[in-house]
Amino acid sequence: MASNQVHEPEPTIGRLVHDATRDVSTLVQKEIQLAKSELKVSVKAGGIGIGLFAAAGFILVLAVIMLSVAFAYFINWNGEGLALHWAFLIVFGAYALIAALLGFLGVRSVKKVRAPERAIEQGKGIPNALKGKHTV
Repeated sequence: MASNQVHEPEPTIGRLVHDATRDVSTLVQKEIQLAKSELKVSVKAGGIGIGLFAAAGFILVLAVIMLSVAFAYFINWNGEGLALHWAFLIVFGAYALIAALLGFLGVRSVKKVRAPERAIEQGKGIPNALKGKHTV
């Protein structure tokens, strides 16, 4: 009985370098995709936080205007009673509360921004993988 085994030729150095280069390129591309997807979530949370800060600033400007008008009515008291200027102060207080709420929500949203931790951790393992070291 003669065995007809086909021996595959040993890969050449050039072929091994080509395969390694292709594998490293694929690995780097996948790491970049992972980092992009993690950053997309963080950027969205940061954008919402910035929008809420902008809204809080705008409402605070409105509150300052209302406070200014209320002070003007205090100075120019027309003897009719407290109703009009107290109404302006109540509106100012409502604007200030809304601005405080938006500012609080903005701080909470900005705190959700994180670095792409998984991509960084996996990226740190690339040099060891290229050296043939296996880390767990």
